Amino acid sequence: MEKLSEEAINKKLETLEGWKYAKNAIHTSFQFNNFKDAFTVMTRIAFEAEAQQHHPNWGNVYNELEISLSTHDAGGVTEKDFKLANAIEEIVEAG
Repeated sequence: MEKLSEEAINKKLETLEGWKYAKNAIHTSFQFNNFKDAFTVMTRIAFEAEAQQHHPNWGNVYNELEISLSTHDAGGVTEKDFKLANAIEEIVEAG
């Protein structure tokens, strides 16, 4: 998988509300009503990440979830990251 240019990344980010590019990765965060809701979404994301064989760097504190995506093998952001980001958005919206 080929690393995307910063220009290509920023163009793709125009379709992902709340995501930003920094430190060689794309990042977002979500807030939920409570820990249970946050963990439920994390579980759904985990199954999708496993299906795609692409795993996020993430952290959870109570009702907040922070996610960073980067393709380590490529040394930066690739199409794989945007595919997973879009799937994450669908999971969160279905919440």
